[in-house]
Amino acid sequence: MAETKLTLENLKESLAQDTKVKVAAVDIDGILRGKIIHKSKFLQIAETGFGFCSVIFGWDIQDINYTISSIEFAGKDAQYFDLIAKIDFDSYRRIPWEDNIPFFLVHLYHPSTNKLLYCCPRTLLKSAVEDFVTDCGLTPYCGVEFEFFCFKETTESLSQKSFSPLKPLTLGMCGYSLLRPTQNQEFYYNAFDWLQQFKVDIESWHTETGPGVFEAAIGYQEAKEAGDRATLFKTAMKQIGLKHGIMPSFMAKPYGDQPGCSGHMHFSLKNDQGENVFAVGEKSKYEGITQTAVWFLAGVLKGLPSILAVLAPTVNSYKRLVENYWAPVSVSWGIDSRHTAVRVIAPPSTSASATRMEMRVSGADINPHLALAAVLKCGYWGIKTKAELPVGPSHTPEEVSQNQRLARTLQEAIHEMDKKDSVARTVLGNEFVNHYVGTRKHEWNLWQNAVTDYELKRYMELI
Repeated sequence: MAETKLTLENLKESLAQDTKVKVAAVDIDGILRGKIIHKSKFLQIAETGFGFCSVIFGWDIQDINYTISSIEFAGKDAQYFDLIAKIDFDSYRRIPWEDNIPFFLVHLYHPSTNKLLYCCPRTLLKSAVEDFVTDCGLTPYCGVEFEFFCFKETTESLSQKSFSPLKPLTLGMCGYSLLRPTQNQEFYYNAFDWLQQFKVDIESWHTETGPGVFEAAIGYQEAKEAGDRATLFKTAMKQIGLKHGIMPSFMAKPYGDQPGCSGHMHFSLKNDQGENVFAVGEKSKYEGITQTAVWFLAGVLKGLPSILAVLAPTVNSYKRLVENYWAPVSVSWGIDSRHTAVRVIAPPSTSASATRMEMRVSGADINPHLALAAVLKCGYWGIKTKAELPVGPSHTPEEVSQNQRLARTLQEAIHEMDKKDSVARTVLGNEFVNHYVGTRKHEWNLWQNAVTDYELKRYMELI
């Protein structure tokens, strides 16, 4: 039987047995910022919304205030006024590992304009979807898959030993193992079952090669829902891990001598008849994909250098994007090629209805809403401008290496995004880009000023 859709009219009845509700917003790093609200208070604000401090867009992942002048919500003149948070009833779910407490995401509005907040990740993805629906009569569908290391650690244990050495959940390199999950079967099965109850269904999950590494593919969904589920997955997996004495980490590259953790994203577009327009429509010169697919791909590839700071948002991201570790480092594409930035998956590798693009540059440290939005915005721009592919398909690592190299550091990626004529500014808008670039400059400045273990070990005694 289909579940009854939650509305303002049936909200009180749906929460009749509850005493409290949990709500959350998504910040620029994809972190959930939220709180618990008494049910009576929640019912009062359910229609009109409530104040949510704008500081969540004025500080970083560790609550250090931004110092870059382009950021409205930080700096010496910041007032830290309240944003208007409105409950998204479509996001309603219950958290099974927290006694089934009701949970909602919010939409954020700027109090001065009464418009959706320009730097809110959910706003950006909503805008990307509306572009396709309104102008093209198409609906984007997406799926995200995460690789992540799991450790037998706690916040306290890491602090006590200064984050080294790390104790992995399992030992050895054992991808697709049927033995390793059995060592932690309660965690492995509870995660699958609880996430399904949480409406974040996992299509599949398995061990990857590396100590304590798992890969989970989140079920394919309409793009906005896919963004919500991918973001919720990361926090949910951390919370479920806590219940089992395990710390999952979505850091892109915890070990220098191991492959990093990807956050691959899959994309397709459906028309009003439910047909996949990457497979149905005007044929292109490339077997198995349409001209619409080619235009979408061209937009993504042309925009890729300038949205890289969204797909690789941390200093650590670029330690993953190096040669010979399964991560793409150039503007490249290929038919069913795992060497390229974009892998085109089309018949005969899959059915026509499952034809899709896989973005392979992104790591597990992405903010899923922003990463999905950035790729979709570039793809939409490619379709609207009938963009031409900047490069032909690549088949081998040698061919891939001949293409334009992507930025090697966050600083280089910021520079590309910040250019006045960048594709990122064209598709994401100046307001968002100015804010986002400011947050990444802050991230880079902290790294530039840090004295690392590497420097101490290399220079302290001998220089």
